[in-house]
Amino acid sequence: MNPFNKPYLSGKELHYIEDAVKRGKLSGDGYYTKKCHDFFITNYGVKKVLLTTSCTDALEMASLLLDIKPGDEVIMPSYTFVSTANAFELRGATIKFVDSRKDHPGMDEQLIASLITPKTKAIVVVHYAGVACNMDVIKELANKHDLFVVEDAAQAIDSYYKGKPLGSIGHLGTFSFHETKNIQCGEGGLLMINDNRFVKRAEILWEKGTNRSAFFRGEIDKYGWVDVGSSFLPSELNAAYLFAQLESLKNIQEQRKNLWQHYFESLTEWTKANQIQLPFVPNFATNNGHMFYLICKNSEQRAQLIAYLKNQNILSVFHYISLHSSPYFLNKHDGRILPMSEVYTDRLLRLPMYYELDVNHVINVLLSYGE
Repeated sequence: MNPFNKPYLSGKELHYIEDAVKRGKLSGDGYYTKKCHDFFITNYGVKKVLLTTSCTDALEMASLLLDIKPGDEVIMPSYTFVSTANAFELRGATIKFVDSRKDHPGMDEQLIASLITPKTKAIVVVHYAGVACNMDVIKELANKHDLFVVEDAAQAIDSYYKGKPLGSIGHLGTFSFHETKNIQCGEGGLLMINDNRFVKRAEILWEKGTNRSAFFRGEIDKYGWVDVGSSFLPSELNAAYLFAQLESLKNIQEQRKNLWQHYFESLTEWTKANQIQLPFVPNFATNNGHMFYLICKNSEQRAQLIAYLKNQNILSVFHYISLHSSPYFLNKHDGRILPMSEVYTDRLLRLPMYYELDVNHVINVLLSYGE
């Protein structure tokens, strides 16, 4: 079976893991954690970053940093992964889901304003498939209503909005290094802290509610429990693996974007003939080659395509089930119909995308569909 995803090895992962073992410190915040932090600060010009065990953890840290409490309202897209909502649901927030755009699965920025009330505290932006939302519109709303902006950039490593790295534009940004992402370490994540108000507390939350990081920098003579927190930091083994991937970022990105472009150009006429939509990238955004998806004309066509590809030993998959209609949230939803979110739930199909993919094989099989 041709897999949907295959984690890529740059070649230095095991070498750096062995080096981490020989250094004798395997718990978090060691040599390779600092190497990863420095990479993001140097290459993306951000104030502060912290590696986490997952993007889920980074989102939960963001929720804690914003001091989300019961009764606070948080606006986010319905068409997203459950972690985006869970992080704020855990703090007692009231989630207000916004519909997707007609031309892209990302949130419809024009619908956000109607959801803002005096109880709204934050807008959580999800850069679906690594393609930016319109951050000027979102930032203007946030400034006008004194709201926080969190960027869920789980899929958006090395992708930009008008030249600005995604994850660096809101007050906080979160990334995933799950094995399905462009850059991965099996399980991992990162929190970008773009507002100085949150830097000191973020370190404390990261280290189980203690000021341990300040102690090891020699800023205080002892450390203790000073706030809430959890064990959000990954081990040095994960950080060592991740650093090898980060060193190969340019090469990985170039290959993935080439694969994406080959899909797009090769399937243009075929999609028109089969009433299928190709991905759309707005002119303010870049494409980081994270995902190649198709929007089928209906759910039946998607099911047929999945079965057809599987019969040819190619695994393709659909994506999110709209969170507003999920079993957990259904009775909590305010009843608004989110038609575009449902369209993507029913019709979006993801094709295989990974560094070593034989993209021509997948394309040729697709082109034979319907003959």
